Amino acid sequence: MPKKARPAGNGKEEGPVPCKRVKVEVADGLSTLNFDSPHDLFESLISPVKIDTFFKEFWEQKPLLIQRDDPALATYYQSLFRLTDLKSLCSRGMYYGRDVNVCRCVNGKKKVLNKDGKAHFLQLRKDFDQKRATIQFHQPQRFKDELWRIQEKLECYFGSLVGSNVYITPAGSQGLPPHYDDVEVFILQLEGEKHWRLYHPTVPLAREYSVEAEDRIGRPTHEFTLKPGDLLYFPRGTIHQADTPPGLAHSTHVTISTYQNNSWGDFLLDTISGLVFDAAKEDVALRAGIPRQLLLQAESTTVATRRLSGFLRMLAERLEGTKELLSSDMKKDFIMHRLPPYHVGDGTEPTIPGGELPRLDSTVSLQFRDHIILTVGPDQDQSDEAQEKMIYIYHSLKNKRDTHMMGSEEETESHGLRFPLSHMEALKQIWNTSAISVKDLKLTTDEEKESLVLSLWTECLIQVV
Repeated sequence: MPKKARPAGNGKEEGPVPCKRVKVEVADGLSTLNFDSPHDLFESLISPVKIDTFFKEFWEQKPLLIQRDDPALATYYQSLFRLTDLKSLCSRGMYYGRDVNVCRCVNGKKKVLNKDGKAHFLQLRKDFDQKRATIQFHQPQRFKDELWRIQEKLECYFGSLVGSNVYITPAGSQGLPPHYDDVEVFILQLEGEKHWRLYHPTVPLAREYSVEAEDRIGRPTHEFTLKPGDLLYFPRGTIHQADTPPGLAHSTHVTISTYQNNSWGDFLLDTISGLVFDAAKEDVALRAGIPRQLLLQAESTTVATRRLSGFLRMLAERLEGTKELLSSDMKKDFIMHRLPPYHVGDGTEPTIPGGELPRLDSTVSLQFRDHIILTVGPDQDQSDEAQEKMIYIYHSLKNKRDTHMMGSEEETESHGLRFPLSHMEALKQIWNTSAISVKDLKLTTDEEKESLVLSLWTECLIQVV
């Protein structure tokens, strides 16, 4: 129900308006998520709101609250992460700062209560009970299979990294001060209840995290309480704070987030260097030196500004006429750091080729399509002057789940293949058809055809059908 308006100091009624919400009542049947495809998963996650409606009216625009009266879904949400899960997780070796934070909002500021080194469940529980501290668990999909399953499908759906954090807050307490994030946020309420207040963004679609002083953010635009099975979405830049109501059990929610550094501005930065590199090979004007002492000038000169404007117009015209795959670093960064395909078993990745070896008379089909990218870039084995373009195929089948979204300082290894540009048509045939005969691939020789499919099969990217 909408919050009642509260009398203000001047006697006039004022108060937060209710969030756009959908009330869902399920009479019977098991209502959990649909994992048949990435589209089906997202559709079931925001049900009963239709996907077209979500992206037309809410995505990057305004919050959406979905309140559900669905015991089966509430039970399923509760299974994703519980306070009691911390005991078994701590026994596997969790560390303060890296895996878990302990904090509390005191006088509008975040107070971190972390200890040093390894986190022990009894100490976490003591701080939780006695200091009324919030326990924040980083990237639980590393350990909780069902969150891995959900986030892997969402990464396929959005084409962007999807991280998560769990927040467990005792009754009558608040973990974080008002702030906004640089990610699109989906809140799933798992245990207990959480009271939320949302505020108008000071920086719409923000590109960085920032804490906001409560005296600067005004009154809430939305105020409500989440219960198990409920879902809340809000765009990046939305100022928010949340607390567990007093007198109730603790609250547990998981924040699933995506679209960090995934804007048109980021994509432009990613593509512009390749455009300039290619254009400079063909246009001597781009290879001409800048004026003497230009770098010593305190301000840009009119000549330099006019020259750059002309180059940008030329690049825009060049871009209009190209069909080449544009993104290089963003594509590769996504595929290198995303979750591997979800699978049931002992935790090993599905990277051992299986089934029949492909031959010239075989019919093959692409598998793990959502985990593969195909891009064109310079041959990294040649010098800058002699670089020819090559086709690079990267995949995430061998990615490590236990380091997902952890910002590992170790250099992440990319997995994939490299082919000459002459293989593009044959690769597009494999990509764009459900199944194709090897002998029909558009390559000059039978040896090239067999070599191509064998390379893809060895990386588990195709199967014989």
